[in-house]
Amino acid sequence: MRGAEPNSSPRLNLNRRAQFSASHRYWLSEWDDNKNQQVFGACSRFPGHGHNYVLFVSLWGEIDQYGMVENLSTVKQVIKREVTSQLDHAYLNDVWEEFQTTLPTTENLARIIWKRLAPHLPIVKIQLFEHPQLWAEYQGNAMKATLNIQTHFSAAHRLARPDLSLEENTKIYGKCARTHGHGHNYHLEVSVSGDIDPRTGMLVDLVALQNIVDEYVVEPFDHNFLNKDVPHFAEVVPTAENIALYIAQLLQQPVKELGAQLEKIKLIESPNNSCEIYCNAKAESFNLPSQPEPQLMALR
Repeated sequence: MRGAEPNSSPRLNLNRRAQFSASHRYWLSEWDDNKNQQVFGACSRFPGHGHNYVLFVSLWGEIDQYGMVENLSTVKQVIKREVTSQLDHAYLNDVWEEFQTTLPTTENLARIIWKRLAPHLPIVKIQLFEHPQLWAEYQGNAMKATLNIQTHFSAAHRLARPDLSLEENTKIYGKCARTHGHGHNYHLEVSVSGDIDPRTGMLVDLVALQNIVDEYVVEPFDHNFLNKDVPHFAEVVPTAENIALYIAQLLQQPVKELGAQLEKIKLIESPNNSCEIYCNAKAESFNLPSQPEPQLMALR
């Protein structure tokens, strides 16, 4: 199998995009209507529903004498032959035998696409977008996958330490220290990881996950002045980094109670400013504001 990593370095990743349109239905024959509706919601409705899927296939390798990791024409042909030609305008529940056992959720579909491509391409990651606010990632780790959701909230803040004067804060934060603050349309990405259930194809209850994010983040933050309306930021400066760190603190335990692990928080403050916090470090580090550096990556 070409999925085994070589000992040579450095390694370069190459990404190829593809797309297909398909329908599916989340329904288990051993459950009655009420149980299916309780677990899958509107996705259990007959005869199903459809999506315009966007697929990214990440490959690794060294640059060859022709300046390529892999010949993109070959990559395109393989993806079409093994995946998109079979899935495009198809009913996923019936198209591949794997979906007779495990439902074609986004995360399970990403896993099976990996299995189909791994014998032919040196893949390191499959990223599958069901729509722009929901996507899954799979990296060949048995039944483990990552599910990502995106949401947004609008809020105002002021960047200023309460123990410093206006002049001192202005030297540090510039215009962001102005007394009446300013606002942003924040975009939030929440990534959770876990094992795909061998029957439902789900690694987490998606509706429950979205409800948690709404309850703990969107409702308390949206259309509020963070310094005044969110007690945590009365003393903590609400930079994008500190907001992302606090969101990770808020969501870690509720996500764990759903049976998943909080993997990453990405907060986009503006097209120019964003930050990411990786949550798979030791949990106690979230309670040490003086030591966020190992988990936090700010892009300004």
